[in-house]
Amino acid sequence: MLVHPDIDPIALSIGPLKIHWYGLMYVVGFLGFLIIGKMRSKEPNNIMNPDRVDDMMFWGAIGVVAGGRIGYMLFYNLQNFLADPLSIFQVWDGGMSFHGGLLGVILAMIMLARRWGLTFFQLSDFVAPLVPIGLGAGRIGNFINGELWGRATDVPWGMVFPQAQDGLARHPSQLYQAFLEGLVLFLVLNWFRKRSPPTGAISGLFLVGYGIARILVEFVREPDKQLGYVAWGWVTQGQVLSLPMVFLGLLFMWWAYKAAKR
Repeated sequence: MLVHPDIDPIALSIGPLKIHWYGLMYVVGFLGFLIIGKMRSKEPNNIMNPDRVDDMMFWGAIGVVAGGRIGYMLFYNLQNFLADPLSIFQVWDGGMSFHGGLLGVILAMIMLARRWGLTFFQLSDFVAPLVPIGLGAGRIGNFINGELWGRATDVPWGMVFPQAQDGLARHPSQLYQAFLEGLVLFLVLNWFRKRSPPTGAISGLFLVGYGIARILVEFVREPDKQLGYVAWGWVTQGQVLSLPMVFLGLLFMWWAYKAAKR
């Protein structure tokens, strides 16, 4: 049995300014997107250029943060939001949703695709392989904070999270997600894009890959306290939100390959 190192969530303090590890993980994700995106923008026959990558990161960051917060309040904390709508601005209390952030990024891509005269899937196929950088970094941030832990377990690598205040060994599900949604998804998508798939297929594979990874990890992740299980005593909100992603992703891939044969 392991014990969570109980890392101080504040990475650096400069007078009244406090820099949190979780915030730094967002910076890692955005910088990773920017650096690798600009490298890829210089590849032959690429639809993007360094200036467009800058714009995509700027508007994408707004979509991630705004969409993530709104999504959390609507998907995971609706009762509190209805009781106190202004709580949506209380970001210091925590609470971000990947699915909400994804919707925010989709809106940003729709706006920029129209501005640049591109199709949505042309842009999303460029963006999708870069997203796992931020996903993996964000889950590392969750682990550092000792939050979003897994369910109780007796596996040898089970970990006691002091914040859980129950002394139970639990799955370090944040690390599972960092591995699957971050490293594995990044490698798979970048391997796939080098095979020159038809437009829309990379975006579809991202939805399928993330959806499957999230659904699997949710089986060992403790459900949100304010929601619990949403069906049959084992289905979580994360699974409910991720399942449509898998179906949509498969549909996009089928459509992409069918269109390519015409």
